[in-house]
Amino acid sequence: MSRLTLRKMRRRSRADSMRVGLLAAELGGANGWSTYSLNLIRQLRAAGIAATVIAARNSLDVDFDIHPLLPTVSPPERLTLFKSMRQIFAVRRLLRNCDVIHAAIEPFAVLAAAAAGRRPLFVTAHGSYVNLPRMRRFPVGQFYKAAFMRSRLICVSRHTAAVARQQMPDVGAYIINNGVDAARFLDPPPLRVDKKAPTVIAVGEIKPRKGTLQLVTAMARVRQQIPQAQCLIMGHPQYGSAYTARVQEMIDRLDLQDNVHLLGRVDDSLMRAWLAAADALALPAMNDGWWFEGFGLTVYEAGAAGTAVVGTDGCGVADAIEHGVSGLIVSQDNVAEELPRALTALLSDPARAAQMGAAGRRRAQQQSWEAAAQQVIRLYQQALR
Repeated sequence: MSRLTLRKMRRRSRADSMRVGLLAAELGGANGWSTYSLNLIRQLRAAGIAATVIAARNSLDVDFDIHPLLPTVSPPERLTLFKSMRQIFAVRRLLRNCDVIHAAIEPFAVLAAAAAGRRPLFVTAHGSYVNLPRMRRFPVGQFYKAAFMRSRLICVSRHTAAVARQQMPDVGAYIINNGVDAARFLDPPPLRVDKKAPTVIAVGEIKPRKGTLQLVTAMARVRQQIPQAQCLIMGHPQYGSAYTARVQEMIDRLDLQDNVHLLGRVDDSLMRAWLAAADALALPAMNDGWWFEGFGLTVYEAGAAGTAVVGTDGCGVADAIEHGVSGLIVSQDNVAEELPRALTALLSDPARAAQMGAAGRRRAQQQSWEAAAQQVIRLYQQALR
């Protein structure tokens, strides 16, 4: 047997038996960071890859062992970097036998880099926090920049990668879109909703980058064509915030009380029931300074439920929509004109909306968390070789 063959066998054996050290957000929480971390870890375990998981202190019970040592990130603690670095010796000890180190969220990138040493380092960039090098004052911003540059940066969308390269042209950025648990949405839950009119829904917090204000304004134009049209906004209402106050004022000023409804947080079964029953889901994300929508998982979830979607360009939402096939993409720059046209087109043409919903379902079934994790595993293997 040649030396080259032996080297290849050793490399393959090392990749197949690798151990990954993961620094994760709180597990079991109801946010994108938590969803990503939990699904990635489960898929690594399903692929036979051992993982040592160090997570935020407010993690819930999960079906595998974790070390909840790190600061909470949702809600965020003050001095996250300082508090996380206080755990460096414990983290190094726990990860001493790992072949690969992966910060599954951006705020733990500096800690991961300090723990990695010369081992391959990965950081997942979910969106706005890829701007940490310029969000944080010197020297903290420089620490994050050095960690990102040292790592292989896994970006969940093309836009996230573009933002990273804009400030760090030489960063090693790799695009791996989020997955979706399509099975949760393929069959509607037993709960049935009372849908009486063409309905568009939005799922997510009320805040500027979700485009809630633009959606409310668009509904005034939609109502001119479809007087009975309904818009249901589900998610954390952020009551008391200036932005939520503006949204409510706009509803009142446009006399949309019978057409636009702020439902606040709803339970999972009600949300899934409306995802299946609605004619369209809207996520008209709007970039807000350094803040932008990194991907838009609810778009995939709506697709899995067989519902057409409308989203905006210039952010990660566009990666989740095949324009004209699974939904419609409108321009952020011309959202005031294009968003009401797109919503009216879908609400007034149920057959077209259903066709797009069916295409979205096929797309969601292909983009599973297993498929996303396999791409991550291939990057691990390449790094080890």
